[in-house]
Amino acid sequence: MNFPILTVITFVPVIGAIVGLLIPKEQEKTIKWYSVAVSLIPLVLSIILWVTYDSAAGGMQFVEKAPWIPALGATYHVGADGISVPMIFLTALLTTLSLFYSAYTIHTRVKEYFLLFLLLETGMFGVFVALDFVLFYVFWEVGLVPMYLLIGIWGGQNRLYAAIKFFIYTLVGSVAMLLAILYIYFNVGSFDILEATARFGQARPFMQNFTAVSLAFWAFFLAFAIKVPSFPFHTWLPDAHTEAPTAGSVILAGILLKLGAYGFLRIVLPIFPEAFSYYAPVVGVLAVISIVYGALVCMAQWDLKRLIAYSSVSHMGYVMLGLAAAAASLARGEVVTNSAAMALNGAALQMFNHGVITGGLFFLVGVIYERAHTRDLKVFGGLGAKLPYYYGIMAVTGFASLGLPGLAGFWSEFFVFRGTFAIIPIYAVIGVLGVIFTAAYILWKIIQFMFLGPFNAERWGKLTDMELFEKVTMWPLIIFMVLFGIYPTPILNLFNTATTALMGGLL
Repeated sequence: MNFPILTVITFVPVIGAIVGLLIPKEQEKTIKWYSVAVSLIPLVLSIILWVTYDSAAGGMQFVEKAPWIPALGATYHVGADGISVPMIFLTALLTTLSLFYSAYTIHTRVKEYFLLFLLLETGMFGVFVALDFVLFYVFWEVGLVPMYLLIGIWGGQNRLYAAIKFFIYTLVGSVAMLLAILYIYFNVGSFDILEATARFGQARPFMQNFTAVSLAFWAFFLAFAIKVPSFPFHTWLPDAHTEAPTAGSVILAGILLKLGAYGFLRIVLPIFPEAFSYYAPVVGVLAVISIVYGALVCMAQWDLKRLIAYSSVSHMGYVMLGLAAAAASLARGEVVTNSAAMALNGAALQMFNHGVITGGLFFLVGVIYERAHTRDLKVFGGLGAKLPYYYGIMAVTGFASLGLPGLAGFWSEFFVFRGTFAIIPIYAVIGVLGVIFTAAYILWKIIQFMFLGPFNAERWGKLTDMELFEKVTMWPLIIFMVLFGIYPTPILNLFNTATTALMGGLL
């Protein structure tokens, strides 16, 4: 394809934001629908990207490379493989849905909100397409400021505390990552990620430079683990989610957390295979703690939004468990290559499914909060009869979250556990507890306390069911939950081309 599709996808939002500055702030309706229209361009192009990606050939496609900062040795190098393509689509989809939802719910400082959202979209796209460390780092940082402002300005009562906490945590990880990038550059002589993978990753310098390589590995690990977030680096997440506006929470859970997981797949595992293999038991322990601890903490929450925030800690733990299993397999050779690829497939699929499912859950929190002005689960009850459409959508999304067979969440967890059982079975056995606890808090805290039991007609008698714009926001997400629950092959084929190539190159 001669058309620079990745460049257009990445930069259309920020160009749209710059043009949007010319629209008078009083024309709020124009700004809202202009922003939605701008976001539709990368959404359409991301669908074309998915359809035209050659799964049979695999590898990096749609590659663009040009000089950028010759004095620094940095290049504008972008490309997409079987991992990038679905994540680019997910980013475009959730951004469009978030802007569409916000067009009906955001009424203060409209111009700043929508243009910041478009800038954030460019930062997220850039991380998924960048194949140069400097470019990767720039895009990684670009997304930090818009999200900080979205939480700090349009968030809840404790928004400033949550925004600063989010910023500091992420910045600490960014500084550590920058030092690790410089270490790679001084050893490889290039900022090119693929070149670093081929030269540094294949050279296997771990045992010869144990301390230095270990420090570089843990620096990258810190940056990405904070973003995932993995235990014990997760404490910024509940506050950020709880205080962020609804669409901010959707993007935070749906995309920003995936940037960390993507970093592990694109950088840490291929460039530090020996170090990752050596430290896989530690990573596995942190993953299992995230799964079980996150689910148990959910059972103690009565704030619906905070509950779903902690569920992200648990569900992203499955991604880390799949990564740990794949890394652990490197010490055992080709015997477990298929299982390792399966664990990675599950981790990558969980990245996508979590974005769809948890993004949907945060939209649904916004739906009830806009009406009831509370998220306290203790005050609800019996809403199933009063809000049947909302109940049905929440039930499907909740069942997808707990991994019910027939819905998308099942397959990602199944593949992670199938791969992990063959490599590090004890971790898989403990991790399965997270599935049980997840079912408990979804059924008990959300379904029972919100929708079953006696209905308080005096307090909630005037509540109305979902409006058309809220239904339209949820329909695409429900379609993917059901579609990939019944037939996950289309997206699995994409992920499998990348994960099998990744594992094959490491052994």
